[in-house]
Formats: sequence, structure tokens, C-alpha cells
Amino acid sequence: MQFRFRLLLLALCFSLPSFGQDDEKVEKKPAPPNIVLIIADDLNWDDSTPYGHKTISTPNLQRMADEGMRFDNAFVTISSCSPSRASIITGRYPTNTGADELHWPVPAEQVTFVEKLKEAGYWTGAAGKWHLGDAMRDRFDEVMEVDTSGFQLPSGEEGKKGKFKETLEGEAQSGCADWIPLIEKRDEDKPFFLWLAALDPHRPYHEGILPEATDPDTVAVAPYHADTPETRKDYALYYDEIIRLDKYVGMVLDKLEEEGVGDNTMVLFFSDNGRPFPRDKTTMYDSGIKTPWLVRWPDRVKAGTVSKRLVSAVDIAPTALEIAGIDEREKTFEGRSFLKTLDDPEHAIREFVFAEKNWHDYEDHVRAVRNERYKYIRNAYNDLPQTPSADSARSPTFESLKKWRDEGKLLPHQMGCFIQPRPKEELYDTVADPYELNNLAADERYEPVLNAMREALGEWEKRTGDFPPDLRTADEFDRVTGVPTAARVRPRWSKERMVKAGLAAE
Repeated sequence: MQFRFRLLLLALCFSLPSFGQDDEKVEKKPAPPNIVLIIADDLNWDDSTPYGHKTISTPNLQRMADEGMRFDNAFVTISSCSPSRASIITGRYPTNTGADELHWPVPAEQVTFVEKLKEAGYWTGAAGKWHLGDAMRDRFDEVMEVDTSGFQLPSGEEGKKGKFKETLEGEAQSGCADWIPLIEKRDEDKPFFLWLAALDPHRPYHEGILPEATDPDTVAVAPYHADTPETRKDYALYYDEIIRLDKYVGMVLDKLEEEGVGDNTMVLFFSDNGRPFPRDKTTMYDSGIKTPWLVRWPDRVKAGTVSKRLVSAVDIAPTALEIAGIDEREKTFEGRSFLKTLDDPEHAIREFVFAEKNWHDYEDHVRAVRNERYKYIRNAYNDLPQTPSADSARSPTFESLKKWRDEGKLLPHQMGCFIQPRPKEELYDTVADPYELNNLAADERYEPVLNAMREALGEWEKRTGDFPPDLRTADEFDRVTGVPTAARVRPRWSKERMVKAGLAAE
């Protein structure tokens, strides 16, 4: 009897469902997506293969476009390195970051999307160019910063001559050498966020960085530059750095695949601002603020898709938070998530993008608004010429422009850096006039467009609390000779502006 009871009990045990952890029927919660930002330094929006460039070979950027989505109307909020990065990490327009001028660090009080990811369990790492300030370091679990002193002018006589120190050698010049080591340092038990910031293709340039250098005869010189042998060589060295950067992009993609996380990782490639040449970097033209924007995310983004909808660098922060499933209701982030656009390339998240120019080596205050066709620019300090950034002003390309100017060879559309005073307002049809050479602001036929763009910019200024600085800031370099001046004193913000920027209480 006892024997039969034991058999019955044993059979009953085998017939009961198992609720153990090893049951294959129990669905595992999917791992949160990983997020990787690859940030080029001074790369023009169309200087790569995915955007149709005939000379610059970038097979890895092409791979990103082929395996993901290419955006054709992506913009940064400012055409200046460190303020652009401050805007990206805070998800705010430069005027509200407290770091809206070159080399200003991001204040510790600023909220960033990176610490929100970290608080939610993400491992966060940064490698390459930093340019964010010391207060941002604790937002990351690991920071592998490259020395950028090679970009700075030294003190003394060499600095007065405008000569850079040459402290970066070999692969360190790219700023990308620590990208793979950073990936290898990540906590494999956590989702991860990576901020991979290149130095390429920022100046200064070096010859011999590639086994086969770009032939200057093959470059495409912009119509507003002087087509001289010196300009062509300058362009060719710039191309070489883009090609070098592309190699590191490929290494990152391969590493993610090797570690089995490529499909569940959103990789976004873009640039902090445009080409480091006259009339490009630090301007509000598309060659200053329009950026390449490639997203690869095999688990979600359909391969080979293209979106012509507007996106802004200020949109990265809310997108990253939505991807991570973080319900962030703080009003600090001023952008809009473009996650739905990744699902549907026709989905629009905004009608306009906005950009600004503040002090960058030279004093200026410019604001711009753009929709998918028209660009409106307002120059607050139109008494000043559109002097290029200091690195561009020392370039062979600018030397060629000055030489042709002195020889009377420049065409009207090549005089952009020397016109003084500038027009207070500029309006361009970027479809009919992609180089923005024909200012339509005084054309009566475009008055309705001009008024609509003025209104859009005015509403943005009210919403962000943006207005010209309390004091005009002295130039750091002489506009004619390029020699550094003794002035590098920034005006203090008024209490009113600090309050509007969210950096002080009322």
C-alpha cells in the first residue's frame, strides 16, 4: 500500500507544471538598447560618400547609411565646437547652457541626459575630444580624454605668430585611438552609452597620414573659395582626415558586432559643426550648421532608408531618454525625440530648426531659423565683417582669398568674409541656391516668407529667453593680421539673463 502511494505521489510530481527559473516558457525581459554617439569634429554635412561626394571614400559611413537611416536635413544648434557639445549633452540651446561661447565649460548645475542614463542603470563612457569642462566628468563612469593642447596657441612669440604647438603624433591626432579600449572597459552586465568624440577633421592638418594621400586635383572647391593650388592642397589634407576618421567608425561597428551587441545598439554619427574653412565654420550657412546624420540600429531602423525631415542636435537628449525607457518630465530638455522618425522616415517632429552664433575668437551675435527649404539669418552686429574662426583665418584657403581680394580677382559671392557692414537680414532658398549665394531678403516677392521666418525666430527667442549680451566682447585676434590680442575677458551675464537661462533663481 505504501509502495503504491509513493508511485502515485511520484507520478503527481511529474505531472505538475514547473515554475522554476530554468523554464524555457518564461520570457526574458529584452535588454535595454545601447546608445553610441560618434561625433566628428568640423565635418561638412556632404563631405562623405553617403551624401554623394565623389572624391572622399568613406565606406564605413556608407555602411551606416546602407544598414540604417540617412537624414538629409539635420542641424546643430551652433557652428562652434564646445558650445555645440554643451548643447548636445544638456539638450538645450546654447544660449541656455551657460556655455554658449568657445571654451566655456558646462556649469555643474546643468542637467544632462547622460546622468539620467547612468541613474537608470546604464554604463556611461566617453573617449576622445572632451571640451565639456571638469563638472561633466562625473556624469560618466569612464572618461578617456585625448590631449587637445596641440590645437591651442602657445604663449610667447610663437603664439603671437599664430603657430600651433605640435603635441599630437601619429594616430593620437585622430582623437579616436581610445574608442575601442573604452568599449572593452564597459560593464557587460549593463546597457551602455558611449560618447566617442573625434578630433578629425579639425585643424591643424598634417601630411602623410594616409598611405595614399588625396590628389589635390580631385577636390571639389566651394564656389565661394578661391580655386588655387594652395586651396586645393588645404582641401586635400582635410579630406585625408575624413578618410582616417571613417576607418575608426568601421572599427567601432565591427567591435559591436564582435561582442554580439550590434543589433541592439543605436549608433548615431554626426558632426559638431561644419567644415573648418572660411565662410563655413562659425557661420549660419548650411556649410556651418548642417550636419551629416546617420543612424544604424538593426533591431529597429529599416536598412537603406532616408528621411528629409528636420532634426536638431538638441533633439538627441530626449531621443536617448525615450530609447532607454526613461520617463523624463523635467522641462530642462528643449528638444524633441526623433524616435518615431526612426520608425517612419516621413514622420516630422518639427517645422523649424534654430541656430546661433556667439563669440568664437571674434565677437559676433547671429541667429538663424530654417525650415526644409528657406533659411533666415539675422546679424545683430552687422557692423562687423564675417571674419572666419582663428584656425580658418590662418588657413591657406583664407590666404588665397585675401590674395585674390588684393588683386581684384574675387567675384561678389567670394567676398563674404570681407563685406563690412553686412546685411542685417539674409534670406535664402536652399533648394534653388544650396550654397546660399543669393540673398532674397530685399526681394519683394519673398516678403511673405521673410515675415514668416522673422516671426518663427522671434517666438523662439521669447521661448528661450535669448537676446544679445549685455556687453560686446573684445576680439581675441586682430581681424586684419590674425595676431592674438591682449583681450580675452568675457562679460558677466546680467541677473536677468541668468534667470532666463535657468542658471539662477529669481
